[in-house]
Amino acid sequence: MIKLMQKLTKKNSKELFSKHKSLSIQFSLDGFSFCIKDIPTGEIFMLSEYSFNASMETPSLLLEKIKSIFETEKELQVDFDSITAIHQNQLATQVPNEFFDENHLKSYLDYTIKTLPSDYITHDDLEIIKAKNIYIPYVNINNFLFQNFGEFEFKHHLTVLINNLLEYSLDKEETVFINVTYNTLDIIVTADNQLSFCNSFTFNAKEDFLYYILFSCEQLNLDPKTLQLVFLGNITNEFETFKITSEYIKNIDFIESNNEFLKSSEHFFNHSNYTLLS
Repeated sequence: MIKLMQKLTKKNSKELFSKHKSLSIQFSLDGFSFCIKDIPTGEIFMLSEYSFNASMETPSLLLEKIKSIFETEKELQVDFDSITAIHQNQLATQVPNEFFDENHLKSYLDYTIKTLPSDYITHDDLEIIKAKNIYIPYVNINNFLFQNFGEFEFKHHLTVLINNLLEYSLDKEETVFINVTYNTLDIIVTADNQLSFCNSFTFNAKEDFLYYILFSCEQLNLDPKTLQLVFLGNITNEFETFKITSEYIKNIDFIESNNEFLKSSEHFFNHSNYTLLS
């Protein structure tokens, strides 16, 4: 059974007449979301989001929930011209191309996370900064998707975040971006068109949330009184996590979005689902 909250928005019924659809899905231990678009126009037909109790989830349980969603969501039971899956987890690290060796993927992750001999490890390109994002995808979910759809593209959520935020922040001053889901936050710092910092954390309380932000800023010698912080994802100025952060950091904004679908939605924030919709 799907726990907690389901959000669903449909803009219109044009998908009934579209012959060329794309499906983008994103999943983590605290949620699953998907977006269906018309390929020729790029128009969003549907955006749906589920949230789970991450403290009780495992990759196996996550797969069972995803199977249940595909069985109950009739919009997912059709053919798509293209499918992209985004793996969101903390099992990743970034390595400059000059130090990258595809034969030693495990050794890069061993510095930051515990790996198993059976882990499948892969990588994405971070083209702007000439680096690789090395990570462990949820292989069981990839196998499920392949059985149902055949070939599809998959990548890590930090790959999408880093590449898009670097483009977004071109020629801007040093900026701290914080991408928020229900139980995690990604902190990405850009400066001079380069990546200065990237890390992901799990939080259970607003105090944890604030601690990771302030600790990261301290490590980077960033002054909370002057730094520029930009939120994206599952957060608004009405959230307790925002309120406690604003007590310590003065310059806070939300990422700009020109997505008309989100602007007209009653269920989603204008800056939500950034990686899924990028």
